[in-house]
Formats: sequence, structure tokens, C-alpha cells
Amino acid sequence: MPEQPVAVVAGASGFVGRAVVEALTSDGYDVRRIGRTESIRWSDPDAIARAVDGSDVLVNLAGKSVDCRYRDANREEILRSRVDTTRMLHRAVTAAAHPPRVWLNASTATIYRHEVHRANTESDGVIGDGFSVDVARAWEKEFFAGDLPGTRRVALRMAIVLGDGPATAMLLRLARIGLGGPQIDSWWFSHRRYRGIGTDASGPERSGWHRTRGRQKFSWIHLDDVVGAMRFLRDHDQIAGPVNLASPHPSDNRTLMRTLRRAVGARVGLPAWRWMLEPAMWVLRTEPELVLKSRWVTPEVLTDAGFVFRWPELDPAIRDVAKS
Repeated sequence: MPEQPVAVVAGASGFVGRAVVEALTSDGYDVRRIGRTESIRWSDPDAIARAVDGSDVLVNLAGKSVDCRYRDANREEILRSRVDTTRMLHRAVTAAAHPPRVWLNASTATIYRHEVHRANTESDGVIGDGFSVDVARAWEKEFFAGDLPGTRRVALRMAIVLGDGPATAMLLRLARIGLGGPQIDSWWFSHRRYRGIGTDASGPERSGWHRTRGRQKFSWIHLDDVVGAMRFLRDHDQIAGPVNLASPHPSDNRTLMRTLRRAVGARVGLPAWRWMLEPAMWVLRTEPELVLKSRWVTPEVLTDAGFVFRWPELDPAIRDVAKS
């Protein structure tokens, strides 16, 4: 009888991580979990090394949620929790006598600039600047550092994931309380929360705004397709490097909010200008950037390789997550 393959999942307790663990378990893997509350802790590098050595698949989804206010302490932890955990796994893979054949590491589609003119693909996307972009750049730099000849590496540039996670919950909450209209950027007192971070900090020191009138692009992906794409990438040895995990049919903010209103049965959805959003997001303990940045990303690598999305269209995807 063949030996059971081993998968290592870091960040297994998050809503994406839980779905990935369930999928890999159903695929027949012995899943070893790394995390602050798992049997293998980040504080034990020797245990991490033992878990990684001899594994077939390594998945890293670790990192503090960005659904928070970007105070200095949170900014530092968002960066540290991604870079340091990736560095620890990198050391374990480097030292392994039998390294994993594939390492899928989370990244973010927010690495691309605020875009209103054309979609960002892996081949011609334009990297942005500022805090969120600097975090993504540092994350991927650590991931792709050095030579790991026995391990194929794929950076998962995930768009906003629709499922039982914080981003979807925030959007549904806005729709249910009557704020399900478009979110419209406008002038607001400048601040330093979005300034660059790290040794290679980029972008302006103080925040600005964009006249998108609620037409900022919304790139998204259903949780089922995140899991499906990860299985696909695991099994396609020719794919390496950054991969956009996003629906081939991005929407915009006005369409998104209209779809959310229909899904929750809200008859009224008030538009929210920046002066309304800022205090509302302060109460919700999150950032307006999450709904005001124009994220226009398409999955060139996946579609060219033949991946078929289960949820390519926004309306059925929203209705599915709203009922769960």
C-alpha cells in the first residue's frame, strides 16, 4: 500500500486555511498544521523543520488579517506576520533532506496599483506603491529568495475572497444596515496610515484620493475557486511564480453593492461618500481602502493553463455566500 502523502498547511485556522485543510484531507493527505494554536507552533523551528522535511505539498496562508485599523502596531504586525513566517518556512525547506515538491504561498492582488484603465495580469500588471503594496512586495521577496531546486514555488496573488471571511461579512453588513449603495471616494483629511513601510518604503507620506465615483473596480474570487485553483496549481508542474487568483469577470463597486442588496433583500442602499465612510469604518475597526481602492486583476496564468472557474460570475457567487 503506498505511503500517505503529507501536506503542511501554515495559517490553517483562517477561513481560507480551514477550507484548504478540508480539501487536502479529502484528497488523502496527512495534513500537518502550523500556527499559533496548532500542535506545531511558530515558536518551535525544529518542529517546523521536521514537519516540512518529507512533505509533498507546503501551503502558507499565515498572516495577520488586514481587516483592522492601520495603526502603527497593526501595520508592523501585518508585515512581520507575513515576512517572518515565510522566512521560517524558507529555512525549513532549504534544510530539508526531502523538500516539498511544491510550495504555494499566499500573496495579494493588492500588489498592483489603483487601476481604472486596464486589467492587471501577471505578465503586464503594474506594481503599485504605499503600505499594502510594500507588504506584498516584501512578502514575495522573502518567498522567492534564493535557490530551491527541489521545490516549485507559486505566489498566490489573491483578490478579495468571497466566503465566510471578514471582507464578505463587512460588505454584507453594510448592505443590511442600509449602506448598500456605492462607496464614493472624495476629499478627506490626509493621514499617514497608508504610507509605505519597510526598508524599501514607497509612495507618498500622506494619503490622497481618487475621483472614481463608485466605479472603482472590484476583483474577487469565490472560496471554492481558491481551493480549486490551489489543487490545479499543485498538479500542474509547469506553473511557477506569481499567479493571480481572481475571477475572470471583475466587477465594479456600484455593481457589487447592487448585487449585495439583492442578495440580502435590502430595498434601500444609501451611497456612502468618503466623509461618511471614514467614521463608519472607524466604528467597524477597518479601513476605507478595502472598498475604495480600484482593484482590477484578471487570472491570465490560470485561464491560459485551462483552469475552469466554478463561480466566474458575481451574482451567483454573492447569492451563494449570502445564504451560508
